[in-house]
Amino acid sequence: QVQLVESGGGSVQAGGSLNLSCATSGSLIRVANMAWYRQAPGNQRELVAFITVGGTTRYADFVKGRFAISRDNTKNLVDLQMSSLKPEDTAVYYCNARINNLNNYWGQGTQVTVSS
Repeated sequence: QVQLVESGGGSVQAGGSLNLSCATSGSLIRVANMAWYRQAPGNQRELVAFITVGGTTRYADFVKGRFAISRDNTKNLVDLQMSSLKPEDTAVYYCNARINNLNNYWGQGTQVTVSS
């Protein structure tokens, strides 16, 4: 059974930093493109960052220069380092693993709250 388990969320003041981790089950990470999404109350889920199997990264414009995604295939981990956090970064952050349309998996989410 595929599992994605996020950790590292919490509350921080504006300008602070948090590091999110996503632990994946089995060898999923070795064949999946990994991503972080977020969803704020009343908003649609949006892509924050993704990293391909080969290590290519892409970021949403609103986090460029502040967030960094990385993967460690040996530890089955995908991290999202977040710095210079803003109140508008407040959301539930979700880990995503995608192999194809039929194999697309989500974690349960972790709350990030940034206070001004």
